[in-house]
Amino acid sequence: MNEEVLEMWTLVDQQIHHAMEALLKNDKNQAYSVVCRERKVNAYELKIDSDCEDIIALYAPVAIDLRYVLSIFKINTNLERLGDFAESIARSVMNLPDDMVISENIILASRLEEMCQQVFSMLALAREALEKEDVDVAQQVIAKDNLVDEINKQALGIVAAYLEKHPKEAYLCLVLISIIRKLERFGDHCTNIAEEIIFYLEAKVVKHSEKKYEGRDE
Repeated sequence: MNEEVLEMWTLVDQQIHHAMEALLKNDKNQAYSVVCRERKVNAYELKIDSDCEDIIALYAPVAIDLRYVLSIFKINTNLERLGDFAESIARSVMNLPDDMVISENIILASRLEEMCQQVFSMLALAREALEKEDVDVAQQVIAKDNLVDEINKQALGIVAAYLEKHPKEAYLCLVLISIIRKLERFGDHCTNIAEEIIFYLEAKVVKHSEKKYEGRDE
């Protein structure tokens, strides 16, 4: 089962990378490929869910073994949601006008690439934490989410200011705001995964801690 989870993880990682590349290049062919591969992500989710249910029903695991199965079950759900975000971004690209060029100015102003690198790093660290069974690495994922939240909070004002100077790019600005919101949620799901790894390894529930949500406006 662990091998299947890592295979799904690799696929989801490829999906979000390809979706963002498609956005930056307005590459509809690449975006379409992301949409098509979403079915494979869903197939992994169903298979892993079934495996978790079978293990609980047939072997009645306890203690750390039970925590492992429960954590994998929830990690699987979060990975599927990450795949959904990648697909959604790809569909946004497919709806962009063919001649639309995303200028470097708006990318820099919105801190879009910085946000992308942050969520890519969170996903990679979460995988490392699971493979190495390392709580410290999982904690790094949770800490990194703060910057993603910060960029998300600033994005609306930054893009609005850009729009004032470039009113002809209104549609693009709306798309970027939507994608930045999706990337913020992407970071949240990476954090959820890290929390599940900590639960599995240390039997600690770190969800909904005050520190994690301090300053957030949700």
